[in-house]
Amino acid sequence: MKSSISFDVSIEVDHQTGEVQAAYFRVRKGKTAETREFENGNLFADYDNAGNLLGVEMLAPCKVSVFDRISAPEPHVKKFLKRSAPRDMVLA
Repeated sequence: MKSSISFDVSIEVDHQTGEVQAAYFRVRKGKTAETREFENGNLFADYDNAGNLLGVEMLAPCKVSVFDRISAPEPHVKKFLKRSAPRDMVLA
């Protein structure tokens, strides 16, 4: 059973340049059991013991298709990730 959704976004910005340095998208609360790397280390996804997606950290621009792979079983999560990601961090 999946734990309840609790969407939240944290953005880290370089205060001198205004550029986004990192973004974390929390999907649900829980204890991280596994972190998987995507996009050559530009994106990391945290999962609990049951395999539920807890959150996603973007450290550099990534292809939007990575959100499809990470959130395939949960369309509402995919929509949250795609709509919340800073535009300059998402590649076509």
